[in-house]
Amino acid sequence: MSDDGHDAYKPAQIAALIESAGVAKAALPLPRMVTLALLAGAFIGFGAAFWCVAMAGSDPGFGPARVLGGAVFALGLILVVVGGAELFTGNALMVMAAVDGRVSLAALLRNWAVVYCGNFVGAAGLALVFGLSGLLDGAMGETAARAAAAKAGLDPVEAFLRGALCNALVCLAVWLSFAARSATDKILAVLWPVAGFVAMGLEHSVANMFLFPAGLWAGAEVTAAQVAGNLLWVSLGNVAGGAGGVALAYRYAFGAMRG
Repeated sequence: MSDDGHDAYKPAQIAALIESAGVAKAALPLPRMVTLALLAGAFIGFGAAFWCVAMAGSDPGFGPARVLGGAVFALGLILVVVGGAELFTGNALMVMAAVDGRVSLAALLRNWAVVYCGNFVGAAGLALVFGLSGLLDGAMGETAARAAAAKAGLDPVEAFLRGALCNALVCLAVWLSFAARSATDKILAVLWPVAGFVAMGLEHSVANMFLFPAGLWAGAEVTAAQVAGNLLWVSLGNVAGGAGGVALAYRYAFGAMRG
């Protein structure tokens, strides 16, 4: 394939691009990292809020409404990928650069910790704004409350495995977006993996950072221990699915990348 600026990047080229991106992410100054993490949390929150609107009045358990809900939820990752932001789940791909020694373990964990906390503040803060705006007082809030209750009812194994499956698809969406040459290509690359994980009922930690506070505002009977437990197991699953299921698999497939 000639690199004529039109064809998609090949998988080996994607691997090199993602490694280079991981190095750049690890080197971000703290203020910029925090700002971009706050934005990503809010962006995923907007996607989750859009999902609540689309699912209002529908049976969330079955049918084509779930596909529609997944498609509109993709707004969140589209904003992250095209607009630029730091998302904990997508940053699982930084493991590729860490395995090759281009990012230290300390730098990797620093990024994950800062971005995770920033995502939480951004997502929960957006939920607070929606609550104060009155938008969670009706059907949108009822949908968030049902979602929060369902998530709180997952046992640790279910939460972990749904988190792992979810972030495999999220990281594949990010991976595919690196093949793109245009914003339109990036949007199309992100759309279907995200729609798939939402439609299948998988668990995304940052989305839950919005849905739990939104659901609590709307009256969900969920305890702080249930919220913490869900976020713990889903987050661990997200790391396993993204870092192990995607990043390490592609690192093994393509070897050390220098981009």
